[in-house]
Amino acid sequence: MKKIPKKKSLYFFIVIVLLIFFFYFQNNSIVTSTYTIKSDKLPNNFNGYKIVQLSDLHSKSFGNNQSDLVKKVKKIEPDLIVFTGDLIDSDRYEEKPSLILMERLVQIAPVYYVTGNHEWWSGKFNTLEEKLKSIGVQVMRNTAKEIAIGTEKIQLIGIDDPANVDESYVEGAKMEENITNSIKGINEETNYQILLSHRPERFSLYSEYGFDVVFSGHAHGGQFRIPFVGGLIAPDQGLFPKYTSGKYKSDNTTMIVNRGLGNSIIPFRIFNRPEIVVVILSSGK
Repeated sequence: MKKIPKKKSLYFFIVIVLLIFFFYFQNNSIVTSTYTIKSDKLPNNFNGYKIVQLSDLHSKSFGNNQSDLVKKVKKIEPDLIVFTGDLIDSDRYEEKPSLILMERLVQIAPVYYVTGNHEWWSGKFNTLEEKLKSIGVQVMRNTAKEIAIGTEKIQLIGIDDPANVDESYVEGAKMEENITNSIKGINEETNYQILLSHRPERFSLYSEYGFDVVFSGHAHGGQFRIPFVGGLIAPDQGLFPKYTSGKYKSDNTTMIVNRGLGNSIIPFRIFNRPEIVVVILSSGK
């Protein structure tokens, strides 16, 4: 049998090592993306207000007891932390890394959370919800909360992912129902509204309701990002999805789509590192 030359073996080994490093880096090195959103509707007391958004952890760990992720969030010094669904993964349910993260985040800033599809698919959300509440997480389920600085306020709205309903129920109709239920009784004087909703593909619906800012996830950044093109595939959007990462604008509504932290059905990312999103609110046009 013909022997492989030593040089070729060495090159092959180097390529394998580089590929392992590349995939590890792509899936474990967290990037921080910062956006400023200006509005003359924003009360002056909220000028410079800093919101950290996390999404789609899927039970992944970043360092011992989530130390790498927590350290990065703490350094940002947020006023508020929002988590937009898929805290756990339904196929390999492991809640401990997720609960450790949330327990540490509430020590940094108030944490507000909405469900994703994986919470409902797991069939274990009821017990997870109780545990989240017990550690101080604000679980938003078709509800609204006023956030106040002094006498000035903004409104935070959070809706359930529609995966908790029977498949025969049209998801879009359920989401609209969730929105209308969540905004009932909102103080009309608090007219700056932020929506937390897992699914970005419903952007046109969010825009119809005139939310000022929407935080979403779900798309995993398109999983594999092609330079100058964007994401390749996303749940409920298919190939070359429209909403995968960054800032989108429609009328007076701005949507921020977080690329997420973990993976689910597809176990790795390419040119699509795990992401922390920072949004700084700015008063004025």
